[in-house]
Amino acid sequence: MSERLLVTSALPYANGSIHLGHLVEYIQTDVYVRCRRMLGDDVTYVCAADSHGTPIEVNAAKAGMSPKAFVEKYRAEQHADFSRFGVEFSTYYTTDSPENARWAHRIYRALKAKGLIYKKSVEQLYCEHDQRFLPDRFVKGTCPKCGAPDQYGDGCERCNAIYDPRELVEPRCVLCGNAPVVRSSDHAYVNLRKVEPEIRAWVEAPGHLEPAVREQVKGWLADLQDWCITRDAPYFGFPLDDPEFPGKYLYVWLDAPIGYIASAEHHFAEEARERLSPEAFEARYLAAAAPARLEHFIGKDILRFHAVFWPAMLQAAGLKTPDREAVHGHLTVNGEKMSKSRGTFITARTYLETGLDPELLRYFYAANLGPGISDLDLSLEEFRNRINADLANNVANLASRVAALVPRAGEPLSETPEPAIAEATRAALDQGRKAYLALELREVVRLASQVAGLCNKRLQEQKPWEDPASPASRALLFSAAKALAGVAVLLGPVMPGFTAKLLAAFGQERPRTWDEGFDPFAGAPVRIAEKPPQIARVDAKLVEKLIVPAEPPKVVKAASPAEGAAKASARAPAAPPPPPGVIGYDDFARVELKVAQVKAAEKVEKADKLLKLTVDAGEPEPRTIVAGIALAYPDPAALVGKKIVVVANLAPRALRGITSQGMLLAAGEPPNLTVVQVGDAIAPGTRVK
Repeated sequence: MSERLLVTSALPYANGSIHLGHLVEYIQTDVYVRCRRMLGDDVTYVCAADSHGTPIEVNAAKAGMSPKAFVEKYRAEQHADFSRFGVEFSTYYTTDSPENARWAHRIYRALKAKGLIYKKSVEQLYCEHDQRFLPDRFVKGTCPKCGAPDQYGDGCERCNAIYDPRELVEPRCVLCGNAPVVRSSDHAYVNLRKVEPEIRAWVEAPGHLEPAVREQVKGWLADLQDWCITRDAPYFGFPLDDPEFPGKYLYVWLDAPIGYIASAEHHFAEEARERLSPEAFEARYLAAAAPARLEHFIGKDILRFHAVFWPAMLQAAGLKTPDREAVHGHLTVNGEKMSKSRGTFITARTYLETGLDPELLRYFYAANLGPGISDLDLSLEEFRNRINADLANNVANLASRVAALVPRAGEPLSETPEPAIAEATRAALDQGRKAYLALELREVVRLASQVAGLCNKRLQEQKPWEDPASPASRALLFSAAKALAGVAVLLGPVMPGFTAKLLAAFGQERPRTWDEGFDPFAGAPVRIAEKPPQIARVDAKLVEKLIVPAEPPKVVKAASPAEGAAKASARAPAAPPPPPGVIGYDDFARVELKVAQVKAAEKVEKADKLLKLTVDAGEPEPRTIVAGIALAYPDPAALVGKKIVVVANLAPRALRGITSQGMLLAAGEPPNLTVVQVGDAIAPGTRVK
């Protein structure tokens, strides 16, 4: 039975360009939305530019623009960049909207009517030069915990300590460099402790959060802090219409998630085919008993706002709480945090300027994404190898080979499919539907690659080019072409452009709905209608163009001794060299660990200590690994089916005439060794970090 869903991604701040770290979330969400629509569900996918806050107000002034014009500039740019990567929103609105103002004030009044808002006088850092209270990110100083210089007022990036901005050593205003003073100001606070049981009930309800995420949120609930929801002028946001708090503005983090509601309401009132009044929209999507599902996709850095504050806001207003919050990790590049100085802070436009197809990035992200919050690493070498192995050498190569042979076999082809190929393809489609719903995108990619790999293997075994018109060749070519149609359905949400061309090339159509039991071997016969789409092998030099290191900063003489001292204090001391035998992070990051499943294990002849393992590491072809664990596993069959960890980027090495393509991890001393294993739910090919 089809469902109605309202799906959202976190709202990008309208203060800069979209980068590849942003795209992890929006590609993940778009893939999920496309799949749900293929399954016949009615899905509305909304997003908006997060348009309020001090940074926008300050940076708009620096740019000589009004905040509204500044926001619109970036909103339009962001929307265009998302579109180029195939991310299709139902609407991409703004939080600086009349709908959002109305909803924000409505929820504020609901919080106050519930007795959850109280007044509290707060001491804050104030810049007398700029005549403004300084938000956390507008003050820097030395970390009071570890002594790291040049840290923001809300936390230390070196030791991860959280502290009050007033605790910073030698704080300074980031706008002018002057030392701030402490002043008091009255603010509105939400007493979250009063509604802790209601928040906890939502957190602990099945399906709302992944188990590991739920435990993290429960830790916050054990030490729940009240929430300040107002800010002082000057501030770009909604003025608070409450005489108890004159001159205050609603904090951006109160109205930002409300932007999900406001954007959806705007879409149905102004843009959707089925127009809904605000009242009808609320009844269908927002009422506590509304039949539609509400699903949020967010990064782990904003989990507290969405899993603690947001449910409290919705519950106070009598509105529906989210049915699921899907939380993902951050993006690293080549094993490290994105960095402008290293050139790894890669914007969407930098990627596009290299000429790389955006669908290749969608594929790579999908191949590495599951439902958990582990960080995703964009290893540029792994990106190139994955595209070349999975797409260029496997799927696209198979399509070219089959398309060249079908006319020689005599088209159209309508044969009885090979049982092994048909069974593998149908099973992959069945498992793929379930994997998409569980957000196991990497499993979908593995299944598609596995089907294409099987077809390539059968072509190599049977050699249909030697006699294309024979019954066996015709059956194999028909089977491979129909299996490619199955692969196209599997990968349709990930690579919509490529898969549409793949289906069209073999005279096939994408099913209107991807129903259970969908069979690609039924339907239209196989004929070559056009040339299949190609995936060019990605050259290392092309990928290297993504890295554009920033120019080193120019050394400018301090204008005064005071400014010179401030700059000197901000310089971090040089790290001492590591002791002998200790490796640096860069050394460790070069070791690529992956999960692999043992498919076969046998003893190596005339080698008492060696076993030969055949493992699936999430690649088109299995790997062979020779390991010195035979004494610990006298019955090699005990390893079959186990999920182990292997070093995947080790140079091949010949051992007893066998080429070993990696190493496995084991603990202990010979002969008492135990192979390191991981849980059954982790798919082969998953990076171990």
